[in-house]
Amino acid sequence: MTTIRREVLTLPAAPLGPDNPLPPLRPLDEAHRIDDRDRADLPRDMARQVDYEPLRSLLPVQVRDGYGRGRAPSGLDALVIENDRLRATVLPTLGGRIASLHHKPTDRELLYVNPVLQPANFALNGAWFSGGIEWNIGATGHTTLSCSPLHAARVPAPDGGEMLRLWEWERLRDLPFQVDLWLPDGSDFLYVGARIRNPHEHPVPTYWWSNIAVPEDRRVLAPADEAWNFGYERRLRRVPVPEYDGIDRTYPPNSTYAADYFYEVPDGRRRWIAALDEHGHGLVQTSTDVLRGRKLFVWGTGPGGRRWQEWLTEPGTGGYCEIQAGLVRTQLEHVRLEAEREVSWLEAYGPLDASPEGDWHGVLRGAEDRLEAVLPRADVDAAYDAWLPYADAEPGERLATGSGWGALEVLRAGWKLPGTPFDEDTLGEQQRPWLHLLRAGSLPDPEHHEPPGGTLVSRPWRDMLETTAATPLAEYHLGVAQWHGDDRAQAVRSWERGLQSLRSHESAQGSRSGQGPRSDQGPRAAADRWPLLRCLAVADREDGHHERAADRYAEAFADLCARRPDGPQDAGGDGRWTAVAAALGGEAIGALLAAGRTADARAVWERLEPATRARGRFRLTEAELLAAEGRREEARAVFDEGFEVADLREGAESIGLLWARLDDAPLPARYDFRMRPDRE
Repeated sequence: MTTIRREVLTLPAAPLGPDNPLPPLRPLDEAHRIDDRDRADLPRDMARQVDYEPLRSLLPVQVRDGYGRGRAPSGLDALVIENDRLRATVLPTLGGRIASLHHKPTDRELLYVNPVLQPANFALNGAWFSGGIEWNIGATGHTTLSCSPLHAARVPAPDGGEMLRLWEWERLRDLPFQVDLWLPDGSDFLYVGARIRNPHEHPVPTYWWSNIAVPEDRRVLAPADEAWNFGYERRLRRVPVPEYDGIDRTYPPNSTYAADYFYEVPDGRRRWIAALDEHGHGLVQTSTDVLRGRKLFVWGTGPGGRRWQEWLTEPGTGGYCEIQAGLVRTQLEHVRLEAEREVSWLEAYGPLDASPEGDWHGVLRGAEDRLEAVLPRADVDAAYDAWLPYADAEPGERLATGSGWGALEVLRAGWKLPGTPFDEDTLGEQQRPWLHLLRAGSLPDPEHHEPPGGTLVSRPWRDMLETTAATPLAEYHLGVAQWHGDDRAQAVRSWERGLQSLRSHESAQGSRSGQGPRSDQGPRAAADRWPLLRCLAVADREDGHHERAADRYAEAFADLCARRPDGPQDAGGDGRWTAVAAALGGEAIGALLAAGRTADARAVWERLEPATRARGRFRLTEAELLAAEGRREEARAVFDEGFEVADLREGAESIGLLWARLDDAPLPARYDFRMRPDRE
């Protein structure tokens, strides 16, 4: 019979570290944007969905960039669902990722299994890792839940056994979702029932792509003669399948640069994608028709793509590609989910044996016939119909706990969400001030000099912030919510009001004591100036006021240094103060250099902790600072000494651009992460 059990998966892992405590106010550096030259040629529905509610910011989510590259053996909580044919290993604390799908009769692993856990800057909010099957919800890109815990529990299955349910509240779009893993007794296929619900009284954009990592020495098959090719040049082109520019792109090693191929599967055709090795063995994914899109992502054989493959795992462990399935044709689009409606579908994952070689249409017919023999299309539709009534089944034994954000939203709105309970006992420290605002109508004063936590930015929470007492902390959070709502002028006014209130309070305190402003004035003054100053500095940079932004960043960093707890380590030891000093210091140096104020940038650098300055990100910053000071040889020496920017962004070119300023020689391989051809 099918069983579900707990396990501990041990592998070398880099700790995630603390989240970046600064609210992400700057626009996303998102690779999935289309060059305007390509818009006119898009099908009408695609063009409409590309332009529908693109994500403007990450709020209310915070950036996760506190990880490094030092790995040590670590135990990861895992849940295993297994029958006599398949064994699926799930990581509930890491986005519900299926880390392994093992076919027992043939003793074959069907996925690419990463032998390490190495976070890298690929998710919308930073930390992401490669391998397995991930569930991408929210907006174009890897989900913000990539390295976050999900709720998990046993639930009844349609065949009388049990399923593993994963669920959480997706915060970018404010939507609850669930993933039910169902492995019928004797089945060679893992069924995945997925549902996204919109409990709001207004339409909401949504997004979904199931992302499957498989070894790259495969041929990828999908029932299409055309694909939409998208690369890091941000050009979207319709190209033939399998050959494009005289090269068969269905073999991942045949591409030089990283690229997406979104297959144009004809209406009425069965939805499936497979990756088969030279012997015809591999994985197939198929689904009900709601999940219409299919995609191949390749890293390419160029030096940048190979470097990224090494970066995400260990050298010599073999490369991988990704095959994916989504709600629409491309990952550049969002879907309109109407008020108080839901969208659901069923996927199936399992082994496929078919010949990958020969004429394209003959290969597709052979693979499709084989798939129909082992898993008829009608059986997938029937499995969906059987699963759907169980989507509302109440969970039994809880196996993992996610965040408390869903519980907070359910308390606020009183929603009933059968099958995905967000219980009050999941509320934690992050939700505490917002629960107080909900119940008491005010934000509690923070502990002495604690950095402010994250901000809730949806319209109901913004309304509460607008009516609560106008403390500096409330003005700070209100400004962040207004900024997210694209009301930037009001956001600046809120931050300025908060700053003026703090300055007036400090002046009054100083007058009563006969001294100037102090840094130990108790809880009422703990809402320090630096968070407000930093927000105003970001607004200045966005408006092109670089000199004023530099002034405010310098003042913010000085205020932070004056007010943070004494000693090199954080009070409480959770890394928050080290994280905020590094984040604010890095931004301040960048703003000061942009304004040509190298001496002030150097002053901020000198006040950073030695451990912070030793991190790869700040070694790169040091080289940029040295170059700005005209000390080219010393900047070049930083490259010779070596550094690794753990949170280097997908598609980022900052290392190569700085190198080009310092040396005419080719960029050293260890620093070459370029994912597109050089500009002409």
